[in-house]
Amino acid sequence: MARIIAVTNQKGGVGKTTTSVNLAASLVATKRKVLLIDCDPQGNATMGSGIDKHDLDGSMFDVLIDQSPVSQVRVKAYQGGYDVIGSNGDLTAAEVRLVTMIGREFRLKQVLEAAKEQYDFIFIDCPPSLNMLTVNAMVASDSVLIPMQCEYYALEGLSALLDTINQIQQTVNPKLEIEGVLRTMYDPRNRLALEVSSQLTSHFGEKVYRNVIPRNVRLAEAPSHGIPVLLYDKASRGAKSYLALAGEMISRAEELNKQPEEAVL
Repeated sequence: MARIIAVTNQKGGVGKTTTSVNLAASLVATKRKVLLIDCDPQGNATMGSGIDKHDLDGSMFDVLIDQSPVSQVRVKAYQGGYDVIGSNGDLTAAEVRLVTMIGREFRLKQVLEAAKEQYDFIFIDCPPSLNMLTVNAMVASDSVLIPMQCEYYALEGLSALLDTINQIQQTVNPKLEIEGVLRTMYDPRNRLALEVSSQLTSHFGEKVYRNVIPRNVRLAEAPSHGIPVLLYDKASRGAKSYLALAGEMISRAEELNKQPEEAVL
């Protein structure tokens, strides 16, 4: 059964979409079945997967408003090897319409229930704001993956995000947890980056991924070609970093799966 992970941070430009696309491709490379959901009206994850956001037969709009099943709206990112539920500007209209709907926070969760058995991982790329789209993503998810840059303002944004996660836990999804904190655009030569990284480790402990994502030109270039960096330049530092992160995530998931069995014993 799929582990559903919302990739989110209320601060923009921290690598949410880059992480969603490249983690999906890296996990496919390890023979996992992956669904990537683009929950951002900008449609960057859709385009970054080589899918034209202006030519979608079905999208996140249909999932949230009509509750169309995953099988009807997903498309294959053929080069990446994962499935995608794309989005475009229509999703902005969907958010407005959701406001008047009963049970609006649970629309995505209800649709994904029927699709969880088909995948190992489902990633939801969230918009850089707290709105009904982000709430739907968090309610539908098992956990939250937080990409963040190691800089001062990122810490301030992280505090707001943790408050949001806490509110979701207390009201509509008590099982929601932090999957991990991912340090992106990381430069170990930067003193501030080292200081912020130390604070993160002190506060979150093992929730901070050992692997970091460096600043990498190939990683920045890949989206313009509509492919993950693994396919653009598999020898690049960016590609190797996301493959290593995928391996770390798989190890964590396997540990989680073992815990209930050990409890029984």
